Amino acid sequence: MSRTQAAAAVVARPEVVVDQEPVTRTPVTRTPEPRPQRVRRTARLVGARLRSAPLTMGALVVLWGVGAATGSLSGGPSGRVLRQAGTGVQTLSEGRWWTPFTSLFWCAGIGAYVFTSLLLLLVGPAAERRLGRWRTLGVLVVGQAAGTLLGTALVAAGSRAGEQWTDSVVDQVAIGPGPGLFALAAVLGYRLTVLWRRRMHLLVLLVPLVMTLYVGHLQSVQRCAAALLGLGAGALLTRGRLLLRTHRSSHTETRVLVALCLVAAAFGPLIASLYDNAAGPFNTFSELYFSHRLSPEEVADFCAMSVHDCARAHAVERIFDTPGRLMAALFPALLLVLAEGLRRGLRFAWRITVVTELLWVALLVWLYNDSGPDAGDVIQYFVEALLLPLLTTALLLATRQRFRLRLAGRAVRRLAVVLGGAALAAAAAYTVLGVLVAGQFEPGATFRGLVHGLPAQFLPPAYNDLLPDYPIAVGPVARFLETYCGLAFWAVALTALLLAFRRPVVHTDAAAAERARALLTAHGGGTLSFITTWDGNHYWFDEEGRAAVAYRVLNTVALTTGDPFGEPAARAGAVAGFARYCDARGWTPCFYSVSRDTRAAAEQLGWRSVQVAEDTVVALPELAFTGRKWQDIRTALNKAGKQGITAEWWAYHEAPLVLKDQIRSISEEWVSEKGLPEMGFTLGGLEELDDPDVRVLVAVDEQGVVHGLTSWMPVYEDGVPVGWTLDFMRRRSDGFRGVNEFLIASAALGFKEEGARFLSLSGAPLARSGQDEPTGLQRMLDWMGRVLEPVYGFRSLLAFKSKFQPEYRPMFMAYPDPAGLPSITRAIGKAYLPHLTAAQGVRLMRRLSG
Repeated sequence: MSRTQAAAAVVARPEVVVDQEPVTRTPVTRTPEPRPQRVRRTARLVGARLRSAPLTMGALVVLWGVGAATGSLSGGPSGRVLRQAGTGVQTLSEGRWWTPFTSLFWCAGIGAYVFTSLLLLLVGPAAERRLGRWRTLGVLVVGQAAGTLLGTALVAAGSRAGEQWTDSVVDQVAIGPGPGLFALAAVLGYRLTVLWRRRMHLLVLLVPLVMTLYVGHLQSVQRCAAALLGLGAGALLTRGRLLLRTHRSSHTETRVLVALCLVAAAFGPLIASLYDNAAGPFNTFSELYFSHRLSPEEVADFCAMSVHDCARAHAVERIFDTPGRLMAALFPALLLVLAEGLRRGLRFAWRITVVTELLWVALLVWLYNDSGPDAGDVIQYFVEALLLPLLTTALLLATRQRFRLRLAGRAVRRLAVVLGGAALAAAAAYTVLGVLVAGQFEPGATFRGLVHGLPAQFLPPAYNDLLPDYPIAVGPVARFLETYCGLAFWAVALTALLLAFRRPVVHTDAAAAERARALLTAHGGGTLSFITTWDGNHYWFDEEGRAAVAYRVLNTVALTTGDPFGEPAARAGAVAGFARYCDARGWTPCFYSVSRDTRAAAEQLGWRSVQVAEDTVVALPELAFTGRKWQDIRTALNKAGKQGITAEWWAYHEAPLVLKDQIRSISEEWVSEKGLPEMGFTLGGLEELDDPDVRVLVAVDEQGVVHGLTSWMPVYEDGVPVGWTLDFMRRRSDGFRGVNEFLIASAALGFKEEGARFLSLSGAPLARSGQDEPTGLQRMLDWMGRVLEPVYGFRSLLAFKSKFQPEYRPMFMAYPDPAGLPSITRAIGKAYLPHLTAAQGVRLMRRLSG
């Protein structure tokens, strides 16, 4: 830590005082470090981690030292060493029982040495820190032995059963510590946070599984077996605690996991292409994913058919000697771009991916029918070739509700213009210019013949023999058109798709959202009005543009997001104006989570109302944590100071990656502990943090570990924030217990120093402190609050907020007709739980009934 950082940390740390004395320290505002300083700090951190992992560094030295001493670094161990130290069916049958252990000390070549070293540096230090050195060594050695033995036994059993793939690799001998490292990574995953546990286990399974299915070598099978054994051993080491709980992924994390699966599907054939003798069961049609250069024997076979087939074969060969060979990796590149769109939750990317997978299935079925299949082909096509795209499609369909974010209409139109223009330009260049140099094609090109040749320009080289006859380029200009027309189109298309996917997702009506935000900033609204800026809302404006209402339509119910906002004098009239707007469209209006003023305006229209939440507002000008009633808050502040925990302000979009990763991990752990869907509507998540006007307060200790965080939304008046509303609040399960009290108190002190008038701890749904005589509907809502308490804890949240001595302000739901309550109730449920599945609904009912 630099002197400047150390000084800032001292300023940020609350003063350690006696419980009866007030605390006066406020949080410090953080900004990203300059890149050189960040690189130096990262290098120091990596160096410190490696120095604290002597077992890892020792294993690395031994691996490279033994390889250098035996001349194995470049081309792998000699045949004699391989027979004595490698593991295979033959070596074990000859009685070399020690080979599962000795295979730890060599790798198969320089590429394997580099890959193994990187894997060891990634897994080893973390395993030593979380498992201990001796347990790490034990898992590595036992995982190596057990994985190689199980993998070898599976290959031997498959060969005896007559399975073609295993029979082709039964004579191989494998060497390298890969099985032990994958077993170690699988065990380590159980000691990570929920977020990284899922990612680690998915990668531990996907990497060796993809290698097994596409490359198919004995070593790949051994790694896959070791990974499975490691997952089982890790579950035993944790005594089954993790298996007894259902860890549900958040929407964001589900998208990441689905994207990783698509990346694996893209890289499988790509990796297999690096092996001359890949024999995996899924590698049968890998050339349709990643095109290969024709072998001399294949060229000779084509030339034996006809002169035209010979010319086409040589044309394909020429492509691999030009930049056009990039077309060979077209499909993997497309899948990688689509994976980025899935990671960002875009419905547009989801649709393209599903269409791509279905087209792949249709192509394989067409090839199957065209080839005159026999019984053996059924297994080859439908078990091997079709399994991957069918599984990918099933995964996409099962998670379709996670991909609901939409690109702006303007972005979609711009993308369509770019893609259409690029396709038209490439096709026109090939056909029009091709006609001008018709003599440079064999046979002589006509416009109709060049049109027939267009598919060959836009598809990878492997598809040439599936396409009808077309003119073959033999002259320089014709070859230029054949090489670059399709390549130019796909370069533009993939770049345009990637840029569109990486742009921020905006509202369906971006212009209305921008206008509403400007109105809110200029004139303000209620304590919850900033949630009107969240995605998913539509906007109604009065005729003068002085007030607005944010709403969403669910089951013909127009459900508002809080109070009307805009000029104070126009807000009451907006209630009647919005009601007329809904009536003209056949919608049932419902003002939800609104203040007394909006309730009064609705009652003038003859509407009914019921309390649905309770806002808690803390006045800041006279705030001082003195007296017995503030004892818990002072204790939290003082304990944080003693433990070296500081409060830091961050803008989430500017926060460093290590901080964002910890925030995502804490949030994922919180979601998984619920075992139920995330709630939305008036409750924000990670996506709502990424707003430049939202401030994030993070509790960080001296080691840089995040213990908790809160986010605060501005409440505007005359263009400036006069108050702040709590939205997102999470704490680390094994962190400082009073972190929420510490963060809210620190935020209050900071806002008070900035001149803010109040902060709102936000409303707790279905919870209230009032003791008035409830109506029948109110009694039903109170009952729902009691029933949902074990699941979502709204009443406990309201009780927690009472520590800050707030002013309680009831929040209401106003509706025009009691007959519409059933549809309004369904709409509210859909708004709060938009991704609730049938299985989760059953689980929720079981939790409630229990």
